[in-house]
Amino acid sequence: MEALKVEGLSKRYGRKPILEGVSLSVRPGEVYALAGPNGSGKTTLIRLLTGLAFPTAGKAFLLGEDVHQNPRARRHLGAVVEAPAAFYPHLTGRENLRMQAYLSGLRDEARIAEVLARLKLLSVADQKVALYSLGQRQRLGLAAAILHRPKVLVLDEPTSGLDPEGVELVHTLLRELAKEGVAVFLSTHHLQEVAAYAHRVGILGGGRLLDEVELGERRLFRLEAEPLEGALALLKTLPQVKEARLQGRAILLEGEPEAALRALLQDGYQVLAFHPHRFDLLAYYQERVHHA
Repeated sequence: MEALKVEGLSKRYGRKPILEGVSLSVRPGEVYALAGPNGSGKTTLIRLLTGLAFPTAGKAFLLGEDVHQNPRARRHLGAVVEAPAAFYPHLTGRENLRMQAYLSGLRDEARIAEVLARLKLLSVADQKVALYSLGQRQRLGLAAAILHRPKVLVLDEPTSGLDPEGVELVHTLLRELAKEGVAVFLSTHHLQEVAAYAHRVGILGGGRLLDEVELGERRLFRLEAEPLEGALALLKTLPQVKEARLQGRAILLEGEPEAALRALLQDGYQVLAFHPHRFDLLAYYQERVHHA
């Protein structure tokens, strides 16, 4: 069973479409990063996933339960939708987490201390939240989200407002939580960082899911051949080639390299260079959004 699943999710305000027919899923132990320009619908999608807004059409499921028809489905969910998360400013960080624990039926001081330590907040745990920096409040929000050991974690820009050390801390935590079996879904602009550990990246644009990238499966090759345009046209006809596109005076190829080389040589093309190419998620994202 998918931990999180969206089927044909749409949202309109009056006649204005915000999301149109978005479908995706996240498995237990998987990190799914959602990227897109400002105004593409990322926050709206997250609000729908967490039950904070209702869709115009489509459904959202947590562990097989409809989020909107069965609010109890959210008992498995940890989420941070606001940046920074809202807390009682006159209470300390520890007291705010105690309040969160009480509301969720958790009576475990050791767990509170554990999440404070995991987010490096023990030194300020007994200070009032009103005195916290933006980054400290952001990390406290994540501590609250993981407090009750959720099976699904949904985060809207979790590294917003953090310094480089805080960004690395959050990315490390999300990687560890996925290894523990938590399904992690986050929106982000930090593509280079999440590419190091995310399993999939969804690219959202104009309220539509433009593409999904399986990071673990992207094996790209850089090929230089003459004549270049003819070689590109040939490669695009091969069933073994998933994608072929120009990058400068070379072709970026995804698919079976042996079949591509064999076809080019058999047709008399001159292959000048051929080697593995590191997949550049940021460049791919920029190109995909630009041509949407």
